[in-house]
Amino acid sequence: MKRQNQSSVVEFILLGFANFPELHEQLFGVFLVIYVVTLMGNAIIIVVISLNQSLHVPMYLFLLNLSVVEVSFSAVIMPEMLVVFSTEKTMISLVGCFAQMYFILLFGGTECFLLGAMAYDRFAAICHPLNYPVIMNRRVFMKLVMFSWISGIMVATVQTTWVFSFPFCGPSEINHLFCETPPVLELVCADTFLFEIYAFTGTILIVMVPFLLILSSYIRVLFAILKMPSTTGRQKTFSTCASHLTSVTLFYGTASMTYLQPKSGYSPETKKLMSLAYTLLTPLLNPLIYSLRNSEMKRALIKLWQRKVVLHTV
Repeated sequence: MKRQNQSSVVEFILLGFANFPELHEQLFGVFLVIYVVTLMGNAIIIVVISLNQSLHVPMYLFLLNLSVVEVSFSAVIMPEMLVVFSTEKTMISLVGCFAQMYFILLFGGTECFLLGAMAYDRFAAICHPLNYPVIMNRRVFMKLVMFSWISGIMVATVQTTWVFSFPFCGPSEINHLFCETPPVLELVCADTFLFEIYAFTGTILIVMVPFLLILSSYIRVLFAILKMPSTTGRQKTFSTCASHLTSVTLFYGTASMTYLQPKSGYSPETKKLMSLAYTLLTPLLNPLIYSLRNSEMKRALIKLWQRKVVLHTV
């Protein structure tokens, strides 16, 4: 194909679950509920941590950043997905598709590194409790948060710019629910071999570097817990890590299946479902995981609720 044909595609069609049009109405309702619950759950965490001074410590400030990422992630994907289920033919411009892919990669990459930073924070708190204020001081905390966000921005900038530097000659139908890299790349009419090597290598690094940090941190944490003489102390310490471990398993498990799978490994419908797993489940469940398993968060939430009730009754 000649490169000038790139101008022939100025917008894309998101097919969604085009093979199951009878399910669109039900799917719209389900995903609308998921979107509202996701926004509310993460917004509550952001508000509770922001307003409660006792939670202004690295563990909860990392969680606040994670909730900001989850809210943003959902806001980038869910509105467009709801449009897909509410219209017969969903069009998205080239610029709109670029923006959506960019922010998906930005927030996804940032979440990877934030989860790694949170594991390091737990390692420092449990394995070096006396030196924890020095190891995880405000300066170190800010560096880890900034590194997470800057890494996400760099990944998104390089990958999205590279994808949209290729010519799109048609067809213009994206067999997916949103502009994710793998289905958009299928529409490129040029040799993408070098990009695929970069994307695969980059994904492994982005996933594996934080994952190895998480793994090594929790191996050390496990040994520290096993050395504790008190059963109550072991249970309490493990419970502070359980929420983070659950979140890591959800995010890394589902994201890896999407980005590290062979090209022809699964059918398009299966790929869509796997994408939904990490784009919907993780932001939806994170507030429940961190709130229900954390006594301090529950106490702070109850205090905030009681304060609100008192203000309304006065």
